[in-house]
Amino acid sequence: MNPNLDLLHRYPFERLNELKAGITPPAHLKPIALSIGEPKHLSPAFVKQALVDNIDQVAVYPATKGGQPLRETIAEWLQQRFNLNAQGIDADHQVLPVNGTREALFAFTQAVIDPQRRPIVVSPNPFYQIYEGAALLAGAELHYLDCTAENNFIADLSAVPEQVWQRCQLLHLCSPGNPTGAVISIEQFQQAIALADKYDFIIASDECYSEVYLQEDSPPPGLLQACAEIGRDDYSRCVVFHSLSKRSNLPGLRSGFVAGDSQVLKAFLRYRTYHGCAMSTPVQIASTAAWADETHVIDNRSQYREKFAAVTEILRPVLDFPEPQASFYLWPKTPIADTDFAKQLFAEQNVTLLPGQYLSRDTASGNPGENRVRLALVAETEECIEAALRIKQFVQGLS
Repeated sequence: MNPNLDLLHRYPFERLNELKAGITPPAHLKPIALSIGEPKHLSPAFVKQALVDNIDQVAVYPATKGGQPLRETIAEWLQQRFNLNAQGIDADHQVLPVNGTREALFAFTQAVIDPQRRPIVVSPNPFYQIYEGAALLAGAELHYLDCTAENNFIADLSAVPEQVWQRCQLLHLCSPGNPTGAVISIEQFQQAIALADKYDFIIASDECYSEVYLQEDSPPPGLLQACAEIGRDDYSRCVVFHSLSKRSNLPGLRSGFVAGDSQVLKAFLRYRTYHGCAMSTPVQIASTAAWADETHVIDNRSQYREKFAAVTEILRPVLDFPEPQASFYLWPKTPIADTDFAKQLFAEQNVTLLPGQYLSRDTASGNPGENRVRLALVAETEECIEAALRIKQFVQGLS
């Protein structure tokens, strides 16, 4: 077996199940899970219909590169959403459909890491666990950048030692952040680009929450947008990851894309040819329909906006949390240890949250997820309000 498998940490939800083991919550309270970021809003009917109408296409092997209509639709969406320059993005060489960002982030790391050169992957902390697992299995070391209230929950790239940058092959950025909801600015993206040029590494910007934001007139910027503003239209060393899971409430479709540096994507496509992960043709057709429509996305944001307003009004008096700019998470501090908070809340109120330390790693400064919990406001508004009321009652009972 691959010895690097032994380096993997237990997945957060495995640890959460162990934490809850043996506890019998109150039977009269309906269970509410705010632990997993799985969108629960209705999937668009027209996307499901596109799948049905094209189901006969399962008889055809799909191309690993994806079909031209899907790639062109994605390129058009990127052009409009991120204000790219007139030449936009090349659908043939700078866009590659993938089966969701999780699959792509993992495979991308395997493709770009050279294990012979003592590689380092730089990651925010807390982080999406695939960043770490993929790096370890690729033979890389991790360098974690704590995202705390002191730095507005944005990784401080200036805090990275010179010797780390010299060995860095891949920098992970996540904006909007999971679990913090913090948004990286254009200037911060451009700082990362300058460092990538200086030290010759690739930037992987996970932007799968970019379409869930609270101010309709303030969409989060992206890495390609930062490139466009400095005339970097080849997007050298820059790759972004997007998905329909959050944007369009289609987590089970497993559909997304990567876009950016054509030379990097050329190598990634070569890897994927052997990886065997082409998107099925019915999913490609349904995805094309989803990326071409913004009406359902605007409605989706409206639902999250209503939900956040209601939940934050209930919880603000009893919990301290950063006001998220985007994503569907809250990241509150806990008055007791995060694991105790989650365990006792489940036992008393039948509400499940994810302890923050399960999403983070210990560094010299401690664990930035410790004494915080992640709330995923993915259920319908009424259920989220009910969960918030139970959490408030629980917190008030602690004092």
